[in-house]
Amino acid sequence: MAVNESAENYLETILILSRKLPVVRSIDIVNELGFKKSSISIAMKHLREKNHITVTEAGFIYLTDSGKEIAEMIYERHELLSSWLIHLGVPDSIAVEDACKIEHVISKESFEALKHHFRKADAGQA
Repeated sequence: MAVNESAENYLETILILSRKLPVVRSIDIVNELGFKKSSISIAMKHLREKNHITVTEAGFIYLTDSGKEIAEMIYERHELLSSWLIHLGVPDSIAVEDACKIEHVISKESFEALKHHFRKADAGQA
């Protein structure tokens, strides 16, 4: 299931857009990320070849089970890392930017350990 950072970002973007829009199209990804249409087209082709997305004849993009699993993992990391950094006093924009970098390189084991630690810490404050 190993994919590169770029693919992870595209899958996460598709997940986020799918929660906001009735359907996701390439142009929606272009507008969200600000990349060229040609770059998005190539990326979608690669994601299709790896069976992480399906694209209908009408151009609607859907995550497959494997694509959704990757997207949800990255999204969870992004959300938790951002909120933890903000909680620690890091300015919002820097926290989001740093979380975006960390979410792709942190191991599953380290992330789970952080999650466990912060859940224990949160429970202790309640």
